Amino acid sequence: MKMILLRKFRVLILMVFLVACSMHIMIDLLPKLERHGSSGCSCSHTPSEEPQSWGKQSWPNKHTLRILQDFSNEPSSNVSSHSLERVPPGPAGDKTPASRRGDHQRLDRKRQFIQESVVTKNAPVKGSRLSALYEHPLYKRPLQPLTDEDTLFNVNTDIRFDPKAADDPSWNGEGNMDEFSPTGDLVAESYPNWLRFHIGINRYELYSRHNPVIDALLKDLVTQRITSVAMKSGGTQLKLIMTFQNYGQALFKPMKQTREQETPPDFFYFSDFERHNAEIAAFHLDKILDFRRVPPVAGRLVNMTKEIRDATRDKKLWRTFFISPANNVCFYGECSYYCSTEHALCGKPDQIEGSLAAFLPDLALAKRKTWRNPWRRSYHKRKKAEWEVDPDYCEEVKQTPPYDSGTRLLDIMDMTIFDFLMGNMDRHHYETFEKFGNETFIIHLDNGRGFGKHSHDEISILVPLIQCCRVKKSTHLRLQLLAKEEYKLSTLMAESLVRDRLTPILIQPHLDAMDRRLRQVLNVVSECIDKEGYSFVVEDDLHGVKGTEPVHSGPRQR
Repeated sequence: MKMILLRKFRVLILMVFLVACSMHIMIDLLPKLERHGSSGCSCSHTPSEEPQSWGKQSWPNKHTLRILQDFSNEPSSNVSSHSLERVPPGPAGDKTPASRRGDHQRLDRKRQFIQESVVTKNAPVKGSRLSALYEHPLYKRPLQPLTDEDTLFNVNTDIRFDPKAADDPSWNGEGNMDEFSPTGDLVAESYPNWLRFHIGINRYELYSRHNPVIDALLKDLVTQRITSVAMKSGGTQLKLIMTFQNYGQALFKPMKQTREQETPPDFFYFSDFERHNAEIAAFHLDKILDFRRVPPVAGRLVNMTKEIRDATRDKKLWRTFFISPANNVCFYGECSYYCSTEHALCGKPDQIEGSLAAFLPDLALAKRKTWRNPWRRSYHKRKKAEWEVDPDYCEEVKQTPPYDSGTRLLDIMDMTIFDFLMGNMDRHHYETFEKFGNETFIIHLDNGRGFGKHSHDEISILVPLIQCCRVKKSTHLRLQLLAKEEYKLSTLMAESLVRDRLTPILIQPHLDAMDRRLRQVLNVVSECIDKEGYSFVVEDDLHGVKGTEPVHSGPRQR
C-alpha cells in the first residue's frame, strides 16, 4: 500500500513539473506569436531603427514582458536635449524615415541658428578673443624644466601599448607601419589620443596650454564607437563607464535637466541633480582660467538603444530599460538618488545628451591620493561645519600639513574661486597624484553640481578666500584680465563652448552670472589687500615674467 501511494505521489510531482515547464514555454513564445500576429497592422513609430533587436539579447525574452509594463510619470524624464525639445510635435504614428530625416535637418538648422546667435551676441570686435587671450603673456609663461620625477610616466619604461597584442583587427591606429621605432616598438606619436593625454601629465598640469592632443581627444570622445558600457559603482547618481573602440574610457553623465531649469530653492546642495552641461562648461572654464586641472570633457548625443542597452553586459543596467507611454526608450540604473522609474532617463525617442569625461590613468599605473577638503560642508540638514561658525578657522588650517608649506593652500584658493564662478557647493574631497607628493596641483574632478542657479550667488563658497586672504599672483592677474571688456569672461566662455557638439551649453544668464561673480571675487581680494597689504595677500608665483606686473603694487585704495 505504501509503495502504491509513493508511486502516485511521484507521478503527481512529475505532472506538476510538466505543467510548469509548459507554462514557461508558452510565456517565452507569447511575444513571438504576438509579433507574427500583428505583422500586418499599422503600428506607431518605434524608438529604434531596429525594434526587433529587443528580442536579440542574450538574456531571456521573459524579462522584456516585465520591463514593458513599467513606465515613468516624471515630466522631466521625457526631456532629452535642449535643442531637441524645440522639434515641433506631431503624431507619433506618422513618422516615416523621410519625415525623421526632415526633423533632423530642421534640428541641425535650429542648432546652427542658436550657435550663430550666441556667437553674434558675444562676438569680439576683431578676430577671436579666445585666441587673443592665449597670446597674452600671462598665458605663455613657461614651465620649469621637467625631470623624470616631474612626469607621471616615463614613456620608455612605464608605457607599453601595442594594439597588435590585443589581436583586434578593428583597432584604428592613428599612424601607419612607418611609425615604428628601429627596435620595433610603437613610438609615442602613434599611441591613441587618450594614452598620449596620460603621457603628458606632469607635476604642474594635466595638459599643456597648446597641446593638439586635447582637441583630438575631445573629437574621439564624440566620434569613437562605444564597445561596452557599465554602471560606475559608488556615488549618489547614475554614471556610466563607456569603453571605446581604441580602448579609451570615459565617464558618461546623462542629461537630467534642461538648460533653463534652475535648482529648486528648497533643494539641499547634497541632493541637487548632477548636470551634464556643468561638466562640459567646467572643463572650458578651467582652461580659460589657465588652471588645466579638469580632464577633457565633451558633449555627445548617444543612442540609448544601440550605444547603451545593446553595448552593455551589465544585467542590472539592462533590466532597467523600458518603453514609456510616449514610446520613448528609458532607463534608470542603480544608484543612491534618482534611480527609479519615477526619475527615469528618457530619450526622444532613444537619443539622449550626456557629457563624456576622459578617464585619468588607471590607479594601478598611477595612484591618486584622496584628501578631505578643509572647507567641506556638513552634508547634514541641520548641522554646520566648523568653518561656518569659526571665523579664525583658516589659522588652524595653515598650521596643518600639507597646508603649512608649499602651494597647497593657494591651490585650495584657486579651487574656491573656480567653484564660486560655477556656483558649485559640492566640493567635499579632492585628489592629487601620489607620485608627486604634496608639491603638485589639485585635480578638479566631479563638477556636475555647478551652474545650478544663475539668479543666486552662494557667498559661502568664497569663505576660504575670505578667511585666509591668500591668492596666487598669476590667478589674481588673470582674474583682473578676465574682468576687462576686451577679455570678458562670459564672451570667452561663449566662444569656447560653441565648439562643443551640444552647443549651446549654457544659457546667457549663466554666462552673465560668471561676470558678476568674478567682480565679487576681485572685491574680496581687494578688501583683503586693504586690510592685510598686497605683499601678504598676493603670493608671487611669476618671478618676474614680462607683462605680468600687478595693477597695484601696494595696498589698494577703494
